[in-house]
Amino acid sequence: MLMGDKNYINIECIECCGKNLYIGTNDCFIYHFMLDEKVSTAGKITFAATKQLHKYLGLKKPVSELKAASALTRLLVLCDNTITLVNMINLEPVPTGARIKGAVTFTLNENPVSGDPFCVEVCIISVKRRTIQMFMVFEDRVQIVKEVFTPEQPCAVAVDGYYLCLALTTQYIILNYNTGVSQDLFPYCSDEKRPIVKRIGRQEFLLAGPGGLELRLILPAVKWLTAAKDQFSWACLFNGMRILILTGMFATVDGISQRAPVHWSENVIGAALCFPYVVALDDEFITVHSMLDQQQKQTLPFKEGHILQDFEGKVIVATNKGVYILVPLPLEKQIQDLLASHRVEEALVLAKGARRNIPKEKFQVMYKRILQQAGFIQFAQLQFLEAKELFRSGQLDVRELISLYPFLLPTSSSFIRSHPPLHEYADLNQLTQGDQEKMTKCKRFLMSYLNEVRSTEVANGYKEDIDTALLKLYAEANHESLLDLLVSENFCLLTDSAAWLEKHKKYFALGLLYHYNGQDAAALQLWVKIVDGDIEDSTRSDLYEYIVDFLTFCSDQDLVWKYYEWILQKNEEVGVQIFTKRPLEEQEKNFNPDDIISCLNKYPKARVKYLEHLVLERKIEKEKYHTHLAVLYLEAITQLKSETTDNCTETTELLLKLRSLLQKSDLYRIRFILDKIQGTDLHMESAILYGKLEEHEKALHILVHELKDFHAAEEYCIWNSENRDVQYRQRLFHMLLSVYLTPGTSDCALVMAAVDLLNNHAAEFDAGLVLQVVPDSWSVQLLSPFLAGAVRQSIHTKRMTQVALNLAQAENLIYKHEKVKQRGTPILLSDKKIYKPWNGNGQVKGKGSVLVNRGLIRVTDTGDQVKGLDY
Repeated sequence: MLMGDKNYINIECIECCGKNLYIGTNDCFIYHFMLDEKVSTAGKITFAATKQLHKYLGLKKPVSELKAASALTRLLVLCDNTITLVNMINLEPVPTGARIKGAVTFTLNENPVSGDPFCVEVCIISVKRRTIQMFMVFEDRVQIVKEVFTPEQPCAVAVDGYYLCLALTTQYIILNYNTGVSQDLFPYCSDEKRPIVKRIGRQEFLLAGPGGLELRLILPAVKWLTAAKDQFSWACLFNGMRILILTGMFATVDGISQRAPVHWSENVIGAALCFPYVVALDDEFITVHSMLDQQQKQTLPFKEGHILQDFEGKVIVATNKGVYILVPLPLEKQIQDLLASHRVEEALVLAKGARRNIPKEKFQVMYKRILQQAGFIQFAQLQFLEAKELFRSGQLDVRELISLYPFLLPTSSSFIRSHPPLHEYADLNQLTQGDQEKMTKCKRFLMSYLNEVRSTEVANGYKEDIDTALLKLYAEANHESLLDLLVSENFCLLTDSAAWLEKHKKYFALGLLYHYNGQDAAALQLWVKIVDGDIEDSTRSDLYEYIVDFLTFCSDQDLVWKYYEWILQKNEEVGVQIFTKRPLEEQEKNFNPDDIISCLNKYPKARVKYLEHLVLERKIEKEKYHTHLAVLYLEAITQLKSETTDNCTETTELLLKLRSLLQKSDLYRIRFILDKIQGTDLHMESAILYGKLEEHEKALHILVHELKDFHAAEEYCIWNSENRDVQYRQRLFHMLLSVYLTPGTSDCALVMAAVDLLNNHAAEFDAGLVLQVVPDSWSVQLLSPFLAGAVRQSIHTKRMTQVALNLAQAENLIYKHEKVKQRGTPILLSDKKIYKPWNGNGQVKGKGSVLVNRGLIRVTDTGDQVKGLDY
């Protein structure tokens, strides 16, 4: 379309603006083509070029460069060191003949500083040595803005705002043409390599670095610096030598690099940007490099290319004879291809990098799906930690994962997998190819993941599916967390879960499930069968105790009465806890003790335990319960004594319980119990009962003469006088002394007991009365401890009495002082004024706001002051 029969015609430059393609040739022609983009049914993009017109500039020089200024409808044409403005439509020069002379090369400022939308800013390398010029180009005129001198002859330039990125003869620099401040980047030899300077974004440029062996030496340093995220220029020191880094270098206007370099061919002659890729052209290939991970992604064979440029997302490459358009696959297609190849990290890096080119909402939807797909890829590779993080980051509908496991989703679930699918697996069997070890690992992962997410927002709306699946996994794996799940808040579906638990013979857990769903009768029926051996489940070895505890706190009275006999038949002492350990409020409200005692008549041990609960724990003050308990103790003791002559441990315990009850309780029928004891050898108990009847002489006689237990006799006096006055206590101890000293008694043991009693309890006796009853034959030395104690007690009593008297006198004095302080001050009354010192309640307000009752007030005729006025 260009050459016709003229083989000498070569393409020198190209420009693309929208659908308009402009080509400059070596014979001074400009060609205008219209590009028509088409998409085939297979999704392949093709272009058709239609020639519009061509224009001969008449200079017999090649057209060096073309730049479109669409806002002005102008095309800037560089030919024979002159930039001419032509109309983009008809390719005619502007009528004013506006042009820029003396330009070696030029570029447009894509980040203009003028703010005028109807002009473009043009930067040229002037034919003058070491000179850069800035122009403002309008629709029909041009205006020079700035002329800047450089330290060396510039070879290539790119501009962003006030910043120029220049390839000089020996180095790259950043130059602010407004302030004149420059920043050296790194050295470069323009004689050896063609410089490349390209603006790739706001205040950032892509440069062609030097090539050679140096790269292989410096790469370790570069990687280290990149990993450390340092900001640094790409000139580094290595082994004390200044070694320069090659290839595609990124530099900002501050002279630093925020990206690692891309490694392209040493013979690169052109570069273009198609985010997130850098496309490079050399003598034989077109290579595609990622700006995100710096890896080379693609290589296309392409010979004789000498032009590579990007235009509004299109990448165009040209040889001397033809123009080609490189069509990038959509980013989503690229990402999906990477995922299909299981290149998860690259896919995620590309997806993150694509954020700037995709609307926010669309990107979020796309990125979540990519994370989910990546999660399933990692899951299939048994990389569970990575998969879990990807699932959580991608907010995966957890049912997508559960659906991989056969039969885990409830039968009532209406879940349908995502379309297009997030993975290629029908179920876990296909994924693991029947490998049981892998399948077990996958199930363990799901257990862990579901347990983590069930209490988070991820579970919202899917709690029944999650908990039901978790229960099935726990039951199948015989996992200890099954019971924890069922005794805590859960959303397990009863129908599915019950069938699954029964299938795996988890009957105790099934009972817990019934209980959680309010079916306590079904739960107890199962558990009773387990204890009776009708069905097998070894989950709890203490299931009987668990059932007792369950019934203890069960609010359904019918269930308690239904199973109480079964409970008591198994173990009376443990089973009775269903009545004794119940919350007190419920016992008082719903369970009549008389009814319970009646039901316990067949279970004597349970009946005793229950009566102990009523009397000793609940402290119910009813005579019948106390008497009944005492009688049961007596019957049990009598029976045990009839069965064995020795006092076994059980008999001893019962005796201690009986004595404690008889001593501490005042509610039982004393005469009735005493009649029961008559004719037995329960002398201590008889003594206690006589004490309750205030028949202390009989009680002490039993203790001293029949039991000969002198210590018990002393203890009898002590506990019987508790909470009584001193006289009562002294009377008991004098009675005991009298028993010891009964006339006609010559037992030395009684005499010694009497002496010990006096010496050990001197404070409990009236010394005068004691001296009257003790035998005259007793020496003072024998009673010296008693006498010393008595004297000490007498002195102590006298002194304490005196102290109490003095305290009472002091208190009386304080009261008198307070009474004096309460007296009011004198009040002056006269017959000329009415004074009403009382309030509406008939009380007079005295000094200090003290109210006293109203009385008579006497006033003299002369109005003299009345003193000592009483109200």
